Amino acid sequence: MIATYIIGLDYGTGSARGVLLDAATGEQIASHAHAYRHDVMTQSLPDGTLLPRSWALQNAADYLEAAQEILDVLGRGRIIESIGLGFSASSPMPATTDGTALSELYPGEPHAYVKLWKHRAAQPYADAINRRGGSFLRNFGGKLSGEWLLPKAAEIAHEAPHIWSAAGRFIESGDWLVWQLTGHEVRSLGFAAYKAQYSEAEGYPQGIVPGLSERLSVPHRIGSPGGSLSEAWRTRTGISGRAIVAVAVIDSHVVLPAVGAVSSGCLVGALGTSAVYLFLSEQFRPLPPGIEGVAKDGSVRDLWCYEAGQAGFGDTLAWFVKAFPRGADEAESFRVYNHEAARLEPGANHLVALDWWNGNRVPLADSNLSGLLIGLTTETTGVDIYRALIESLCFGARTVVDLFEAGDFAIDRVILTSGLAQNNPLLVQVMADVLGRTVEVPTIAHATAVGAAVHGAVAAELVSGFAEGTARYGARTFTPCQPRPESADAYRVLYGNYRALSGSRTVCDAMHDLNRAAPSSLDQPGEKTKSVV
Repeated sequence: MIATYIIGLDYGTGSARGVLLDAATGEQIASHAHAYRHDVMTQSLPDGTLLPRSWALQNAADYLEAAQEILDVLGRGRIIESIGLGFSASSPMPATTDGTALSELYPGEPHAYVKLWKHRAAQPYADAINRRGGSFLRNFGGKLSGEWLLPKAAEIAHEAPHIWSAAGRFIESGDWLVWQLTGHEVRSLGFAAYKAQYSEAEGYPQGIVPGLSERLSVPHRIGSPGGSLSEAWRTRTGISGRAIVAVAVIDSHVVLPAVGAVSSGCLVGALGTSAVYLFLSEQFRPLPPGIEGVAKDGSVRDLWCYEAGQAGFGDTLAWFVKAFPRGADEAESFRVYNHEAARLEPGANHLVALDWWNGNRVPLADSNLSGLLIGLTTETTGVDIYRALIESLCFGARTVVDLFEAGDFAIDRVILTSGLAQNNPLLVQVMADVLGRTVEVPTIAHATAVGAAVHGAVAAELVSGFAEGTARYGARTFTPCQPRPESADAYRVLYGNYRALSGSRTVCDAMHDLNRAAPSSLDQPGEKTKSVV
């Protein structure tokens, strides 16, 4: 019997990864990763054009370069049945009606590039949309985040009308990549519902950004085929077979079938650069206050998926070990910090932190907030601070769990997934202690890419649905981590302090004042800052 395979692609913040699986057995055959040539652009464009403060862009050409290398390495000479992909979001970009990225046509224009999920400069536009209100905010707690598509579209339309005029399409990068691979513009309901507030009843929000509706298109529910890999891409990569490409999925959502999360009552924490918490339910219930959003058929078919998250997670820890290294490289620094921080008892570091290094998603949806560290003394060490950062991330997760429980959502199971969950046992133990409940870590390599592969298998009808896809390709074993009773009292106090700080209007106002006091951009002296209306 001739062997056939499926491929899953995971497009993260700094790199893309692909995994090759045997279509019949689910065995992982190979994987390959590719770092983006231009990484995240926060200081300047490739041509040297300086970027304003709080910007985070990417070059769409880097996504194609990654796809070509990964598909070539994994697929050349093989019969590929399907390709699925997960993509960081919201990371929209302007393109022409034929799919050409505007950054190719306007390489010196910042607004022509992909606005990465961590691009924070659109927050004032989100605030303006929120003040105006509308029924489209009903399933999103009454407010948008500056990370999402609508405020980023408003930012371009207001600050670069010539770019907006040239944009025949405004599209999530994941949807754009499917378009490039297949030659067909087939958008994902996951991106549309969670990041552009699309609903089947009302469509996309109207009257928010001039001409936006003409730059969007009707989305398709997850697990739908976007088309077959085009002849041009088959020539480039040496792939044969049906190579059905599924519609793209938000990267944190695409992991669900890989970790067994395809049933009601499960809460999954996808702990990556940022963190996303997904609660699955067969029945619709009103969105608990503070939770970000809810949609059906955007994550797992026939289930409602409630979403909440933290804008900074692994990003925060990586920033610290890079800024204050303890080893020859980042990996060694992490090992040293984790080893020493694990020896500290809860509260022994005399510190509490707010985990807002990239802004706050839950419950405030404010990209202009920032991190806080309180309790510093002349005896404070780097290990003390590292431990406080880990605890703050877990306090942020506890906030999400508390909001769900306050809404009478019954959480039957907590699953933590990602390389961070697998490789940082201290983080997992502190999470269990802070949550006061057992957490499970699935034993599976490249979970997000495997989840993407499952979506491709569903789209190609290799399996009857996500439950069968999970059984064939997903994790088979899980490692439980139990909370330690001796940590409960200390974390009850520390978490109370965290909640008091996070709920302080004075703290938030001070953070906003710091933003106003800082230089607004790296533009040339004398250039006026564009106003927001």
